[in-house]
Amino acid sequence: MRDDVLSRAVSGLRDGLGRFPGTSWLIGGAEAEASHTLRQGMLASLLIMLGSWGVGWVAATPGSVLVVNPWLLPLRTTTAGVVTCIVLLALGAMLLVRSWMRISQRVGGWGPQAVPVMRRALLMWGAPLLLTVPIFSRDVYSYIAQGRALHAGLNPYETGISELPGWFAEGADGLWAESPSPYGPLFLAMARLIWFVSGDVPEAAVLMFRLLSIVGIVLMVLSLPRLAAAFGSEASWALWLCLLNPLSLLVFVAAGHNDALMIGLMTAGCAAMLDRRRLLGAALLIAAVAVKPIAVIVVPFAVLLPLADTSSRRVRMRHWLGIGLVGAAVLGLLGLILRVGFGWIPAALGAGSAALPAAPIGLLGLGVGEVVSALGGASPDVGAGYFFAAVRLFSGLVLVWLLLRPRMGNPVLWAGYAMTVVVLLSSVLQPWYLLWILPLFAVVHVYRGRILVLMTLVITMLVLIVLIMQASVAQWIDSAAVQLIGGGVGVAYLVYLLLIDPNTADLFDMRRPSQRWNRAEGWVGLRESRPPAVSWRATDRADDEGTHR
Repeated sequence: MRDDVLSRAVSGLRDGLGRFPGTSWLIGGAEAEASHTLRQGMLASLLIMLGSWGVGWVAATPGSVLVVNPWLLPLRTTTAGVVTCIVLLALGAMLLVRSWMRISQRVGGWGPQAVPVMRRALLMWGAPLLLTVPIFSRDVYSYIAQGRALHAGLNPYETGISELPGWFAEGADGLWAESPSPYGPLFLAMARLIWFVSGDVPEAAVLMFRLLSIVGIVLMVLSLPRLAAAFGSEASWALWLCLLNPLSLLVFVAAGHNDALMIGLMTAGCAAMLDRRRLLGAALLIAAVAVKPIAVIVVPFAVLLPLADTSSRRVRMRHWLGIGLVGAAVLGLLGLILRVGFGWIPAALGAGSAALPAAPIGLLGLGVGEVVSALGGASPDVGAGYFFAAVRLFSGLVLVWLLLRPRMGNPVLWAGYAMTVVVLLSSVLQPWYLLWILPLFAVVHVYRGRILVLMTLVITMLVLIVLIMQASVAQWIDSAAVQLIGGGVGVAYLVYLLLIDPNTADLFDMRRPSQRWNRAEGWVGLRESRPPAVSWRATDRADDEGTHR
C-alpha cells in the first residue's frame, strides 16, 4: 500500500514537472516519445563525467595535464569535493540505468523504427563519456605501460611492467607489475604506437585508446543489425542490449577497454563470413584474436557461416584447417616483426591461473588447494594450479564437443554457448566478460521475462558495485566512508527503480516466464526451446515484420 501511495505521488510530481516550462524538456512526454529519455541519458552521462573528474584515475607522471590542474585539485583533494563527485557518479550511473530501461519502453517495440533511436541514444549518451577521467577500470594505463615496455625492447609476454622506471606513477594497477600481457600482438603494436605518438602525455594516450574503442563500436553498429536481420532477431534489440546498456558504455568509452575493438572485429568478421566474403571475414576474425586471444573461441564457428550445410565434419575441418594456417602465418609474422614470437599463446592460457573472489571456480580452486595442503600435499598454490589446469582442460573438451556435434544449427548461437562455458569455467571473472557473450545471443533471439530481469539486475549491480569500489580517493581521505556514501546513494536509487518508480517497477516483475523470440519460431519458453537444427538465413525469413517486445 505504501509503495502504491509513493508511486502515485511520484507520478503526480512527474506530471507536474512535465508541464512546467523549466523542466518539461527533460521530464514527461508521451510514452511513444523517446526524446525525453534520450536527454535524461545524456544528463546521466554528464553527471558521470563531472563525477569522474574528482574520483577517476589520474596518472601522476610529469607529462600529465590533469594531476595538478587547479580546477580539478579541489575536487580531488578535499573531502567535500570527493564526496560531491562520488554522489554525482552514483546518481549518474543509476540514471543511465533508468534511461536504458525506459528507452526500451518508449520506442514502440523492437522494430525497424527503433534502430535510428538506438543510434541517436548511443551518440548522445556516449559523447560526454569521452571526456571522463578513466573510471570503472584503469586497465587503459596498463595498455600504455605495455606499449612503453614493447617500445623499450622488452617482451610484455615475458616481463611485467615493473621493469619500467616509474611504472607505478603511470596509473597502472599493481596487478600488472609482474604479470605478462594477456593481449594479442596487434593490440600491443597499437599500444606501442599510441605511447610513442602521445609524447608521454597520458591523457592523450587515453583519448587515443578510446578512439580505438569507437572503431569497435562503429563496427558493432554496422554488423549487429546485419546479423540480426539474417538470423531473424531484431536489430534495435541487439543494439539496445549490446551497446546501450550502462556496462557497455562505461567499459567501452569511459574505461577505454580494448574489448570494444575485439568484439567489433569479431562481429564484423561474422557478418563478412555470412555474406561469403571469406577473405575479409578471415582478416577481421584474425585481427580480433590479435587484439584479445579469447576471440579464438568464436573463429571456428564463424568460418562455418558461408556453408549452406554444416553437417559434414570433413567440410568443417577443411575450413578450420584453412583459417588455422592463415591465422598462424599472420600472427607468426606479426610476432616476428615485434620480436615477441608466439608468447601471447602461453600468456593467454595462463591468464586464468589467478583467482578473483568474484569467480566461483577461482574460489573452489583456492579451497581445493587448501585441502590438498592440509592433507599433507604440496603448497596451496600448487594444488590450486592443478585444479585450474584440469578445469581448463575440461573447458577445452566441452568446446571440442560443441564443434563436433552432428548438427551445428546456427554457428553464432553455438559460439555463444561455447563462450558462456569458457567464461563460467574461468578462475577469473571480470564484469566486462559478460559483454563478450551478449552479441552472440542478441543477434539470434529477443529475450523477455525473468531472464531479461535477471540480466538487467546483473548489469545494474555490476555497474554500481564496480564503479563505487574502483573510485580513486586520495590517501588522506577516508575511502571507505566515501564508498559507503556513494553506495548508499546508488542503492537508494535502485530501490526507487525497483519498488516506487511507476515506469520501471513493472520491468522487474519476476512472475513473467523466460521466453525467447525469433522470426522463424515466434515466442518460445526457454524450458521448451531447443537449439535450432539449421541456421536461419536472410532468404528464409518469414514475412512477419511486426514489432516485438
